[in-house]
Amino acid sequence: MKLHFHPVSTTSRSILFFLSDQGIPYEPVVVDLMTGEHTKAPFTDMNPSKQVPVLDDEGFVMTECSAILKYLAEKTKNPAYPADLRERARVNEIMDWFNTNLYREYGYHLIYPQVYPGHKRSPDDHQSGTVGWGKDKSMFWLGVLDTHYLGHGKAYLLGDKLSIADYLGAAIISAGDLVGVDLKRFPNVDRWMKAMRARPGWAKTHEVHDGFAASLKGKPFETVL
Repeated sequence: MKLHFHPVSTTSRSILFFLSDQGIPYEPVVVDLMTGEHTKAPFTDMNPSKQVPVLDDEGFVMTECSAILKYLAEKTKNPAYPADLRERARVNEIMDWFNTNLYREYGYHLIYPQVYPGHKRSPDDHQSGTVGWGKDKSMFWLGVLDTHYLGHGKAYLLGDKLSIADYLGAAIISAGDLVGVDLKRFPNVDRWMKAMRARPGWAKTHEVHDGFAASLKGKPFETVL
């Protein structure tokens, strides 16, 4: 089973974190995003969307991190994707919520346009408008995460049970490290992220990402405070 990924990629890290934390063996294949390897064959034969991650399980090729996480958990019968119909539906709901609501504004409107040249808007007023919109909406979605999904003393998104939604969500929230997001305003999110960062699979999975974030420290980014 091969995972094609880049260690800084947010969506790659969610899967790497799950695999490492749960001790699931795989063959790592790094795709060099910096040289554009993801835009050329043979990678584009696997994923014409030109994005990582891609899972190749003996010729069965999958894209999209949420779908890959579900497949891996199902394949290994991992309790992080519960068998109970309603518990599984709740995991699916939360993963969809992260991808379609928080990540859209937090990643693609607030963080990535400030960090990655390919995401920067032009002209400058479009850039400032995009980032301003992302900051405003991210505050709202982080509030929902804090009070609704993680409120009332919940240890994890599903309550007291760790799920693949936690792996996906924690990787997404950690992208904010690149622009210095401070979660103290969202105490439940802050508490949950500290617990996720303390898990056995976190440090190795996020080593390259953390180094990149350290290299950006002190730059004048718009962020969530």
